Amino acid sequence: MAQRLHLVFGGELVDPSRSEFKDTDDIHIVGMFPDYESAYNAWKSEAQRTVDNAHMRYFIAHIHRLRDEEREASSTEELG
Repeated sequence: MAQRLHLVFGGELVDPSRSEFKDTDDIHIVGMFPDYESAYNAWKSEAQRTVDNAHMRYFIAHIHRLRDEEREASSTEELG
């Protein structure tokens, strides 16, 4: 079974109503997680830790959705 990788990251936004980071050099990478449940727990922990700052937001990126596991890898994917 393929892993369903998830990336949790966040940072301060320019405006709380948009998803534009104030400083992309200051994005906090929480980590990569092997399933949604562990990613959600990490996201929730960071979101609760920063709840007093309305401009801070954390996100879960579904990395497994970015690639089709059934297709051959491109030549750039095979370099690593």
